[in-house]
Parts: sequence; C-alpha cells; structure tokens
Amino acid sequence: MEHPSQILQKYWGHSSFRGSQEEIIQAALAGKDVLALLPTGGGKSICFQIPAILQEGICIVVSPLIALIENQVANLKKIGVKALGLSGAVYSEDLIDLMDNCIYGGYKFLYLSPERLSQPLVLERIQQMNVSLFVVDEAHCISQWGQDFRPAYLDCGVFRTLHPKVPIMALTATATTKVADDILISLALNTPLIKRDSFVRSNIAFKVFFEEDKRNEVRQLCRSLKGSAIVYVRTRRMTQELAAYLTSNGVKTTYYHGGIPEKDKKKKLNLWLENTVQVMVATNAFGMGIDKPDVSLVVHYQTPDCIENYYQEAGRAGRNGASAAAIMLTNKTDEAQVKRQFLASLPDVAFVKLIYKKLNNYFQIAYGEGFGTNHLLNFQKFCATYKLNSFMVYNVLKILDRNAVLSLSESFTKATTMQFVVDKVVLLSYIEHHPEMEEVVQTILRSYGGIFQFETKINSYVLSKKLQISELAFKNLIEKLANDKIANIVIANTDFKIDFLVPREDDQTIQVFSKSIAAQNQLKTQRVAQMLSFIKNTTICRSTQLLQYFGEISLNDCGHCDICERKRGTNATTAQIQNEITTLLAERTVDSRTIQHLINKEHALITEALQSLLEEGKIKVNTFNQYQIQD
Repeated sequence: MEHPSQILQKYWGHSSFRGSQEEIIQAALAGKDVLALLPTGGGKSICFQIPAILQEGICIVVSPLIALIENQVANLKKIGVKALGLSGAVYSEDLIDLMDNCIYGGYKFLYLSPERLSQPLVLERIQQMNVSLFVVDEAHCISQWGQDFRPAYLDCGVFRTLHPKVPIMALTATATTKVADDILISLALNTPLIKRDSFVRSNIAFKVFFEEDKRNEVRQLCRSLKGSAIVYVRTRRMTQELAAYLTSNGVKTTYYHGGIPEKDKKKKLNLWLENTVQVMVATNAFGMGIDKPDVSLVVHYQTPDCIENYYQEAGRAGRNGASAAAIMLTNKTDEAQVKRQFLASLPDVAFVKLIYKKLNNYFQIAYGEGFGTNHLLNFQKFCATYKLNSFMVYNVLKILDRNAVLSLSESFTKATTMQFVVDKVVLLSYIEHHPEMEEVVQTILRSYGGIFQFETKINSYVLSKKLQISELAFKNLIEKLANDKIANIVIANTDFKIDFLVPREDDQTIQVFSKSIAAQNQLKTQRVAQMLSFIKNTTICRSTQLLQYFGEISLNDCGHCDICERKRGTNATTAQIQNEITTLLAERTVDSRTIQHLINKEHALITEALQSLLEEGKIKVNTFNQYQIQD
C-alpha cells in the first residue's frame, strides 16, 4: 500500500498535510470512526478521499448540495478516480443500473443526497457493496441546532446497521459544541477520534465598516486589490447591478447566481479562476467546493443570516496563507432589512398546514392520494390565486422539502426574463409604428427599472392582470417584441417542479414535525440576533468573538481586525476626529471617500466617528450619499 503522503503528492501535488489531516486519515485506515471539525479551507475532502483511494471497495459520501456533489465528482474524475453522484430528483428510471455499477464497476466513490437513504432499493444495494468508508459531509445538518438542519440526515444512522464494521467519518466546518454532541449521538459513532482543529484564521483580518455609500466603498476596496475577491450579496439582481457598476469603474468583474444557465456558470467561474477577472459578485450559491487559494478579499455587501454562514464565506479568503481581509459593510438601515428578510417571513405551524392543504387543492390531489406524483408550479400564480405572501410561501415549501413531504426542484427554476436591446428613442419610434404594443411596453417600463441595462426577471402573471388580458396573450405580445429585435426574452411557464413523497393526510402530515418548526423559528431568531451582536460589537476582537462562538478560547487578540486597529495605539481620540469632521462639513458637503482622503486617520476610527455623529443627530446623509451638518 502506498503511503497517504504519496497519494497526496500524486493526485493533489501537495508535499505535506495540514492540521489534523494525516491523523484523521490514519484513523480511517485503521477502521476507527472519526468526527472532524475543521475550519473552512481546512481540506476536509482530502481526509476521506485519500483513505478511500488507498483501500479496496467503495466510499459512500452523503452531501446536502447538488452543486457540491457534482463539483467533487468532476474533480475526482479529472484525476482519474471513478466516482458517481446520485443527485437531482428522488426518483430515477436508471437508478438500478447506476447502483449495480457501484457494485460491479470498480467505482471508488458514490455521492448521495440524504434523501436517497429513504429509498429501499438504495439501502438494499449499499448492503451488497464492498464499502470501505461511510462519510457524512456537512454533518451539522444532522442536528436540529445546526444552521442547515435537514431531518433526512437522521437517516445516516442506518449506515451502522447496513455495515456494522465499516468506519463512519463525519465532517463539518461550522459545528458548535451542542451540534458536535448531536452528531456523535445521531450517527452512533463508536469511540471515535474527535479532532477539532483551531478555527483561528490568523491571516484574515475580519472587519466591519459602517458605510452609507456601500457601492463607493466596494469600488475603493476592489480598485486597490492585488489578488482575487468575492463580493457576497443577497439577490440575483444585485449581483448584476454591482458587477456592472464595478466594471464601469475599471474593475474586471463578473457575477454568479443560481439562475444562470450551467454553461454560463462555468464560463464565469473559469474567467475568475484563471484571473481574467479579479472580482466575483455572487449570491451565497457561489463558493461551496471551490478552492481558489489567492482570494485576498471577501466582502459581505449585505448582512448574512447567521455567524456560521458568515464565517464559512469569509473563510474563502487567504487559503494560500497570505494576508487577506474579510470585510462586512453595514449601515443604519441594515438591521431592519435583515429582520424583515429573515424573520418577518418565518411561517408558524398553522400557516404551514394551510399552505400544504392549498397546494394539494391547487393540484386537485384527493385525501390519501398524491404519493409519487409530480407537478409543475407557477409560483406567483399560486400565491396570487390564494392572496398569499410569497416570501412566507417559499419558506413553507422549503420546510416541506426539508421534512421529505415533497421534493422541491429549484434547479428546474427558469423564470421569464426580459431586456430591451434598443435605446429609448428607437423604442419610442417602434411604438409609434406599432400602436398595439404601446400599453404592454409602458406597463413593463413602469413595473421594472433597469430593464434596458439588465436581464430582468418579469412576472408574466401579474403583468397580464395589470393589462387585463390572458397570460397567453401577454406572452404572445412579448414574443413579438423578441421577433422584432426590440428585446431579448426567455419565456418560462413554471417556477418549480414538485414531487410529492407522501400521501395527502393534511394536518397529520405536518403534525409529525410541527414541534421542530417552532424550534427552528426560535433558532433562526436567535442566530440573527447573534449576527447583529457581532456587527454591533465595539470592544471584543472580531477573531476572538468568532472563536468564542464556536467554543474555542482565544488567548490573544488578532491585532488586525477593525476593533484591534481601533485599540492599537492611535493618538487621535474619537472626539478629535469628530471635531475634524464637523469642521470640514461646516465648509462643504462631502462623501465618505473625501472625508477619508482629507482626514488622514485609520478607516475604523473615521467610521466610528461618523456613526457617533449620525446617532447624535449632529450630521446627516443627503440623497447623494454625502455627509452634511444637520440643520
């Protein structure tokens, strides 16, 4: 047998292991169970891939994300290792052939979504396989206290029954002590090796900047960038708008979100990986399984929903060990936005029951029926039919998906999008020659800003109601705009594909997991509060605060976060800086960039002074994002 270090060099080109990697690998080779708590960028996949390559048989890996499964399978195939991923819908016509290939085809890896473990055929075939190692990746999903709890993960406990002597390895990057205890119990790990590498990322400066003009701050950060950067935003539209703004200001930028066609995703990713563009503006759909070592800056343009997600995303900076920064931009309106987005739309048990009944009625599913059927859902039409809050309905669908009542295929999502490709003068001339198009064009323009600049998702159902015509008639009209080369349009008839996994039993179906809904809502509220507390902190080193959250004691402050910078030896007091700012603003109205340029003090100190002056009502921000003396 080759030594693990030889495999590391042969397939990955590394000469030595990091942290606890080698100890974890040796434990797996010795047949021991393992719980590995490694920080983002700690090289979790190598911990199970190397022992699996070194041993006879197949390694079975449970992973929660289709994109992560596809990425790891593709990477293994590139280095000549046979791997198979079972992702997508729960039901598959060729499932038998794929599982038989794993038994007889010499495969080294089988990646599964946790929902697959509820299928008797899958369990039967796994029992027939020569399994070398079971792996539960993103193992925090097994705990109700984890930020991505998925009840289907509890089925991973079946591994011990299927092959009692095969070792189980659980890995995660974001487990608190409570979550780690849950993992040990749920997987019935037998006297496992427990390795918790330090979550310290000493090369990353974690900073929070209070900025009214966030766009300008991102521009400044990216223009002085030496390596690569990721800028995280919350909406698909924002990825496009911010990327266009940075590009127009001379920063080589592209954008990435879950709604981009797969071919375009790969193209954009490669542009960034090959450093053709420096900056990737993305939703949190981007980054999982992507290892780019030279990311020197990660910016959170908007506040994440929890510290776990923030730490994981920020940890994509500085993987090469070089100095890097993780900067969160916030201002006085962010807290209300965070609460509105993440808390105001949390559904209670009664609302979940209501939506489940309406969903069955919408598809005309009788009591006791529905199991195994699949349906296409026009989401906005469904919400409009029953006059429902779309954010809350979406959260209900996610709850039903997470609890295996139905399978929600968001990868099926393909919204109707539109962008005018002529300028306003040409469009006006077109309307004059085609008066029958005037009303539909004016309605679209009134409903969607930026539709000349960006590919924009439009709601054909709502627009057809505004125009008092059928949805089909509306689509015919916008198809004419496309045929006449006035607009680029992609028309879709549905938003989601839904597979019902259990027969309809109304309240009884939901009652099974009703207690967990309330617990998850409470946990979500707590996590948002912890995230906001992290932002508001002005005294504790950011790195120390993050380590404390994950149960690790820090003996020393990091020395380079915004808190440490503020503490470290500047002679200028906040009062002195406030005085300089008010003296400057008494003479003229200026933006934050000019203040930073004219008052040569540390950024964190100026930001703190501005925040204090705003809170005290001594200065204000005008509509041009400039500071001025309060009248």
